[in-house]
Amino acid sequence: MNRSLVLVVNCGSSSLKLAIVEPESGDRFVEALAERLFTAQAGMTIHFREAGKTVIRLPDADHAQAFEVFAAHLSTEKEMNSRIIAVSHRVVHGGEYFRCPVLVDGDVLQKIDACSGLAPLHNPANLQGIHAAIRHFPELPHVAVFDTAFHQTLPETAYVYAIPYELYEKHQLRRYGFHGTSHNYLMLEAARKLGRPADQLNLLTLHLGNGCSACAIRQGRSVDTTMGLTPLEGLVMGTRSGDLDPGLILHLLEHMDFSPKEVDELLNRRSGLLGLSGLSNDMRTLAQAAQSGNRQARLAIEVFCFRLAKTIAALSVSCSPLDALVFSGGIGENSVQIRQRTLTWLAPLGFAVDEQKNSVHGKDSNGRISPMSTPDVRVIPTDEEVMLARGAASLIAGESP
Repeated sequence: MNRSLVLVVNCGSSSLKLAIVEPESGDRFVEALAERLFTAQAGMTIHFREAGKTVIRLPDADHAQAFEVFAAHLSTEKEMNSRIIAVSHRVVHGGEYFRCPVLVDGDVLQKIDACSGLAPLHNPANLQGIHAAIRHFPELPHVAVFDTAFHQTLPETAYVYAIPYELYEKHQLRRYGFHGTSHNYLMLEAARKLGRPADQLNLLTLHLGNGCSACAIRQGRSVDTTMGLTPLEGLVMGTRSGDLDPGLILHLLEHMDFSPKEVDELLNRRSGLLGLSGLSNDMRTLAQAAQSGNRQARLAIEVFCFRLAKTIAALSVSCSPLDALVFSGGIGENSVQIRQRTLTWLAPLGFAVDEQKNSVHGKDSNGRISPMSTPDVRVIPTDEEVMLARGAASLIAGESP
């Protein structure tokens, strides 16, 4: 039987990720990734499940040009095109406007643009992807799925900053949270693995990649998370600093002649693992360097794990008693060392690691990497694309998201 498909569009600041997904099964029929956009090294890899991979050079291409190349390749697949029922777009920041997937129209586009000041690297790119896709697929419904939507259930005590309240009332300066699509998926997968309804579970989910965030989920609802007004707040990340003393920013501006743009560059692109190590933002590179005796690489890893453990301990206040702690993302799913070191820091709270299970990422134990006598810790691979596809398909079908 020919099932309906959804084209998923995920625009990063300098990348474009595309997939054609069967929402129910999660099967991918096409996947494409354009990287290093806006540079001479830009290129795209397109992988058709039946025909294999094609690598294309796209020097200096932007998101729209990369999408045009993908659409040209897709146009030859007449049967597949006929099965696409919607285009689903990941949008990073939806402010307080959006709590669930929505059909894209002029009002939605205007509100996405209004949030661009809160996500200047991402929302403009998301808009470029939406406009490019609408030009090529004007006959299809286009759906926007927001990273911030899952966290719209945060209580006010978790999302307000301790600054004059009128700044929230007049300018919506508050914590929003991100990676919501991933945290939502991890919640549903944890519920499936534990054999219990999501609305009966208390979870801590960790999305650990180049961007990192943690989320406290109580009875199926996000009640606290680490990222804030922007994706800069919270955990140590690949190139982002995460939490720091706001006075440090003032010191940079007032006493070290940094401009606001230079501070933004420092904290978003030159800090985190890269800044601490002076070597790389890639945890795999740092692990190899640390094994070879590189002190700064060891320091970066230790700071990452220590700060992560502190955050897990703090977030546990919001979701006690905890049913499971979930590691995910490129680092969370693949780094034996990071999981073990983080859980070692958490030993005073009863956490432990089963070294054999951890060494194979829990693949032989339904994701569990902790002894049965200790709190449940799981490794669950995330799948944002399938959540984007399902969100669009449900909206098109008239179902509640």
